[in-house]
Amino acid sequence: MADIKDPENTILIELKDGTVTIELLPDVAPGHCARIKELAREGAYDGVVFHRVIDGFMAQTGDVEHGKEGGNTARAGTGGSSKPDLKAEFSGVPHDRGTLGAARSQNPDSANSQFFINFSDNHFLNRQYTVYGRVISGMDLVDNITRGEPPANPDKMISMKVAADA
Repeated sequence: MADIKDPENTILIELKDGTVTIELLPDVAPGHCARIKELAREGAYDGVVFHRVIDGFMAQTGDVEHGKEGGNTARAGTGGSSKPDLKAEFSGVPHDRGTLGAARSQNPDSANSQFFINFSDNHFLNRQYTVYGRVISGMDLVDNITRGEPPANPDKMISMKVAADA
C-alpha cells in the first residue's frame, strides 16, 4: 500500500485485482475534493462501472445515477448525483498520467460525480477540465481496466472509501 500522507484527502478505490490509492489535491480544487469524499462516504460510488475506457487516453466512471452494476448501465455517463453541479476549478496542474480529472459536459460548470483517470499525459485537457487528484499506487490496476465505450463487460469500483475512514 502507498505511503499515505493525509488520510482525510486520500481515496481508496477497490477494484477486482486490488486497491488504487488516490491523493486528492484540496489546495487546487477544494469543491471537487469535498464532493468525491462526500459521495464516497455515502457509498454512492460502490458498484459503479467504468462506462468509457479509451486505450491510451483515460478510464471514466462515477455516474452514481445510472452507472450502478445491476441497473440500466446503458445510460451510464448521462447522469450524476442528486447534488448540485460543481463550479470549474481549472488550474495549472497538468493532466499527466495517473491524474484524476472531473468529467463534465460542454458547460465548464457541469461536473458532478463523474471522473476519469488519465492513462497517459493528456495535456490537451489542461485548463479545460479540473484536476483534483493523482494515483499514488495501483496505476497498474487502472491500466488493466476493461476497454470500451462502453465496455461489453465493464469493470466496476467495488468500493470507494476515504482512507481516514478505512
